[in-house]
Amino acid sequence: MNQASNLHQSLNDVDSLPDIPDLARKILSLNLTNDEDVRTLLELIEKDPSILPGIISLSNSLLFSSGRKIMKMEDAVISLGSKLILMLALSISIISSMTRKPAGLLNIQSLWKHSLAVAMTMETLARSMPQDRRPSDYEIYLAGLLHDIGFLVLDYLDPQLSDRFHARLAAEPKYSIEEVEAEMLETDHGELGAMLGRRWNLPAPIIASMNYHHAPEVDQTTVASTLVALASLAEKMLPTFGFTESSALKDIAIEEWQSLGIDSDRMSEIKSKAQKIVLEVTTTKF
Repeated sequence: MNQASNLHQSLNDVDSLPDIPDLARKILSLNLTNDEDVRTLLELIEKDPSILPGIISLSNSLLFSSGRKIMKMEDAVISLGSKLILMLALSISIISSMTRKPAGLLNIQSLWKHSLAVAMTMETLARSMPQDRRPSDYEIYLAGLLHDIGFLVLDYLDPQLSDRFHARLAAEPKYSIEEVEAEMLETDHGELGAMLGRRWNLPAPIIASMNYHHAPEVDQTTVASTLVALASLAEKMLPTFGFTESSALKDIAIEEWQSLGIDSDRMSEIKSKAQKIVLEVTTTKF
């Protein structure tokens, strides 16, 4: 049996996929429109030594800094806002829970930075859309931060295959991720992420963005298709995960901008903002 077959056998056994982390489950249950849930969020973060330092560090980074030193969670909420704090805490919780030790060839920090850059670029794109067509900030950040979680699923289910996969990407950059996935995995990170999303009962539009961000032409519901299109466009504007920051960006058809209702006159402005996001995320230390 080849390694791809072993991976598919693991996927067929639903118990082989991890449960959603308890902290992530609690965070997803919160409704930040009331003060009590905001206080609960702060308490959850402050009790978790793996998340609190990351949130404080991000609050003081070039990405989010308000110009004053952030030392405690209350100040971080004022600086970043409770919704962004929730999304960052959620993604840190999920990534930390699925990270193997000792680490393999999957670069967790690069994956996290790429996902954060995609989420921020999706938000930048959304701000240029007609207001009545924009997904919520919650959906945008959750979709962006989790869109590539399939790489973590592969690393969790089959560490040896994951190492071989990332070694191949590094050794032969002329091949795309999609090409290497088709040859080595007989699936792709989108499908792997979607399987985990369904096990965790994540919202359908978020699962769709995981599954189809490299295939936005697949028909979806209205909200899902918008999130998928945003993730796809953001990915094309940023260096591909698994490659160097200088890797060639993909061409973007004018129709892709128009499908989101974005004025073509704003394309250069948005691309410049995306490049700034990449620079700031790349130089941010977590």
